[in-house]
Amino acid sequence: MVRSLLSVENVHKAYGVNPVLRGISLDVQAHEVVVLVGASGSGKSTLLRCINGLEAIDAGRIMLDESLEVSAPDADLDAVRQRIGIVFQSFNLFPHLSVLDNVTLAPRKVLGAAKSKAEHSAHELLARFGLSDKAESYPDRLSGGQQQRVAIVRALAMDPELMLFDEITSALDPQLVGEVLDVVRDLSGSGMTIVMATHEMTFAREVAHRICFVDAGVVCEQGPPEQVFDAPVHERTREFLSRTRTR
Repeated sequence: MVRSLLSVENVHKAYGVNPVLRGISLDVQAHEVVVLVGASGSGKSTLLRCINGLEAIDAGRIMLDESLEVSAPDADLDAVRQRIGIVFQSFNLFPHLSVLDNVTLAPRKVLGAAKSKAEHSAHELLARFGLSDKAESYPDRLSGGQQQRVAIVRALAMDPELMLFDEITSALDPQLVGEVLDVVRDLSGSGMTIVMATHEMTFAREVAHRICFVDAGVVCEQGPPEQVFDAPVHERTREFLSRTRTR
């Protein structure tokens, strides 16, 4: 039986009087790729931030591997973020550090890895994603696509069990989108567990094991890509997809 790596149980989150998540529940199995789709403002990004512990929830529960309650008031968020990596649409690289130093900083400072070990692992990851020659470069010398790939490598350097991607191509020029999506495709093929919010519907159809359509803070519909994209059950899903190119 495939274990559930992530369980989101009836999660609510509001900003002031504005409810953003209204009872979201979601289970993610180990090695599964779940893609969140939906209009801007539907709650996808907030959900990912709650899963990583960046936002406190108002009600419900978020569990990682049945052993760590991410949403607990006394949760060790450093431990959470060692196990759950997140990459945003903005790259958030340290501009005064080289690529190599950006990638090795957290393993050295948080995990206590020796410099030589952290750098060896970093060089392997950079090589895997076509960035070997950028190790000594600074972020402002990289293209947007290269910076986003470095941001992904930096998250992977912590050896997370779960990766969260929040619209990681939305800030990129169209010609750079493909090189970043190739990284996600590679991770999916290697068995990484991924929860990803994206507007790239063609890519979502290709890479996802399961599509979750999020609407007004709830999971309105979910299922295999062919079911959600080709035979959606709910009217709101059909309305959304009618405005979105999925083929």
